[in-house]
Amino acid sequence: MSKEFDLIVFGATGFTGRLVAEYLATHYGAGSDIKWAMAGRSRAKLEQVRALVKAPGHTALITADAIDGAALAALVARAKVVITTVGPYQLHGEALVMACAQAGTDYVDLCGEPGWMAQMIPRLDAPAKASGARIVFSCGFDSIPFDLGLVYLQDQAQQRFGEPLTQVRGRVRVIKGGISGGTLASGLATIERMGRDPALARTMADPFALTPGFTGAPQPEGDSAAYDDWAQAWTGPFMMATINTKNVHRTNALLGHPWGKDFTYDERMLTGDGVRGERRAKNMAHLARLQHALLGFGPARALLRRFALPKPGEGPDQKARENGRYDLQFTGESRSGNRLCVSVRGDRDPGYGSTAKMLAESALCLVGDPQRRLAGGGVWTAGSAMGLTLVQRLVQYAGLRFSIEQ
Repeated sequence: MSKEFDLIVFGATGFTGRLVAEYLATHYGAGSDIKWAMAGRSRAKLEQVRALVKAPGHTALITADAIDGAALAALVARAKVVITTVGPYQLHGEALVMACAQAGTDYVDLCGEPGWMAQMIPRLDAPAKASGARIVFSCGFDSIPFDLGLVYLQDQAQQRFGEPLTQVRGRVRVIKGGISGGTLASGLATIERMGRDPALARTMADPFALTPGFTGAPQPEGDSAAYDDWAQAWTGPFMMATINTKNVHRTNALLGHPWGKDFTYDERMLTGDGVRGERRAKNMAHLARLQHALLGFGPARALLRRFALPKPGEGPDQKARENGRYDLQFTGESRSGNRLCVSVRGDRDPGYGSTAKMLAESALCLVGDPQRRLAGGGVWTAGSAMGLTLVQRLVQYAGLRFSIEQ
């Protein structure tokens, strides 16, 4: 049965949702074959966003609440793909993703909440496979540049060496612009749930939490300061590694472990060489431990929500988004000692500008695959569902660069 819309942006009145709508209006507006709509709780706010992003006046507006099951079922029935920016997903996401899984509607989000994902994967997989829905979590900065960086690296290794890289190190060289308030809000929600549910802490610590039934080799730790002899530099912990590493292992598992069942991957921030680099790495590790301890304290979380997190609809201005960027390095080694290094670079701030483009292009990648040649129904990662096809779209349209360094 044909669908009315190629995609619907759910949460278009939020800051990130508005950026997604703006990207679509700019690149897939009047004259485009892509049919898209905006959805949210308030018709008046949707009308404001439509005018603000200069979307065509005929762009459809759909009112629906994240807790209204009937409205969500009606919404997903109208679209090939639903984009949702309404998080934290552990609080607001279940009804929509379940509606998509049951209706056969593809779904992409920005989820960086591995505890919720670990709970939802076994619940969604069977209905999604039965309906043909492709459910793809984590289609923003967490975790597309990392997940697809690994896919790109491994493909290049196969072309050059005829074998996979069984050890890979992901290193953040530059990150300007920071992460989104939504990511921080999701982190706070996760910490609060960990206080009520000790099992969630075990899930967060498990690198294979998103690969049900499979546990691979012991993985490198990422919480301390450490010297990286491959990069010839000191490294400190990277806060997004908790979600990115899990998605990378899930991609490997969903592809049938082409990188090996003993594949290892870790993710860190490069801090430089010499005494200064060591000092920065140790300070970073100390600060991470301090932040974790403080966030476990309820009043500290309340203060952070009140004074540090962006309010709903708020975020960095256009200049700040355009001045942001990131530069990631992935270096791997095969069993026979072959080594290869690639980089992934983004031309906008990671938390908003680049994320909005990645999310939109992920959805459009699925729209452009009506025969399900990339993937069938089920719960996927971007790397396993779209892989190099999405890499090509991101390079062509979204300002990302994937390059070989050695």
